[in-house]
Amino acid sequence: MNQIVMNTNNQTPNKFLAILNCQCPRCREGKIFSHSAFNMGKFAKMNDRCPACNLKFEKEPGFFVGAMYFGYAISIASFVSVAVAIVVLSTIFKFQTSTTLYVVSIITATLLLAPSNFRYSRVLMIHLFGGKQAEYDPNAAQISTTH
Repeated sequence: MNQIVMNTNNQTPNKFLAILNCQCPRCREGKIFSHSAFNMGKFAKMNDRCPACNLKFEKEPGFFVGAMYFGYAISIASFVSVAVAIVVLSTIFKFQTSTTLYVVSIITATLLLAPSNFRYSRVLMIHLFGGKQAEYDPNAAQISTTH
């Protein structure tokens, strides 16, 4: 999958864009996941280390258990978004809603968004709780390639 925005000048790469692009928090260049989110068989396969700066993504065994909290928050946000969208569309197009419509719509959205939910919960965990070694270092990628 292509990056959303390429950093072509010498300014600090944006942390928000690094999260959106699933990039390393230290160098903001290397990819965290080895395959596309659209590869249903391998969407969860992570690189053990950053290909650009060699940062180890899993700090300790069980590190990503905390990512479940991010996944829960992302799921709740998608549930609410789907419910609000149904209310707005039913008001605009004047159709009746039912509990079945809400349940089927929310389950469908949850299944379709599961790969991105999984990936972004882990990316947020790495970026926010990766510790001192995961802080941005503009020279990290160059240092790793010279050794």
